Amino acid sequence: METATKTVTKKLYEGMFLVDSVLATADWDGVLATIRTILERAGAEISSLKKWDERKLAYDIRRKSRGTYILSCFKAQGQKLTEIERDVRLSEKIMRVLILSAENIPPAALEKETPAMKVEREGLKAPEESAAVEARAEEKPQETHSSEGEKMPKSTGE
Repeated sequence: METATKTVTKKLYEGMFLVDSVLATADWDGVLATIRTILERAGAEISSLKKWDERKLAYDIRRKSRGTYILSCFKAQGQKLTEIERDVRLSEKIMRVLILSAENIPPAALEKETPAMKVEREGLKAPEESAAVEARAEEKPQETHSSEGEKMPKSTGE
């Protein structure tokens, strides 16, 4: 009696994991290990796992206002995606996940430089941090001193 062997094909997926920025900074290896464990438990073959960027969230999630996005490319069976999403919901380290099919994305696009990689390469502050510093500088009026020694706001020429 022959048993029918089912060939299960794994498709390429792109997963974006959102974690608390404070946790990511304090325990980066632990966060990556959690994501790897969740993916490997579902039988996924991880091809890349890298920091995408740290951003201010549009709204608080679990009372957190900032988050770090981690981009992952992996091959998995389609029916295993629900297991991955369930494990993420049960995880205390991962706030959200979005998994998309990457079958039609060219390999070069998957290896594209992330915003975090660009910041590291250029040795610059994150764009949000630079913009915040500039905004604070614009908000703070410069002061001048009068002849009596009183502080007065600097005239803007209006």
